[in-house]
Amino acid sequence: MRALIWSNTFVRALKRTIKRQSALRQDIENALNLLAQNPFVSQLETPKLKGKLAGSWACSAGYDLRIIFDFVKNDEQKEDDIFLIEIGMHNEVS
Repeated sequence: MRALIWSNTFVRALKRTIKRQSALRQDIENALNLLAQNPFVSQLETPKLKGKLAGSWACSAGYDLRIIFDFVKNDEQKEDDIFLIEIGMHNEVS
């Protein structure tokens, strides 16, 4: 299982998202659990991003909710960790 590293930006955006739509909490928790287990599982619909976010990845955490992340090297394990960058509606984080 990969480690999830939470950036300050991600934490603030997560709090803001849950405050606006508390019903998304369970969807977000499910997406984060899946992301730690396998970031390329089909439910997450994980594409590599282009444009200003080139090099980063996104996954779905609900209908229009996206999590932006990067893979970071972990010398102690064979799998890279996941650095959580941002969360928000598709138009907010693209």
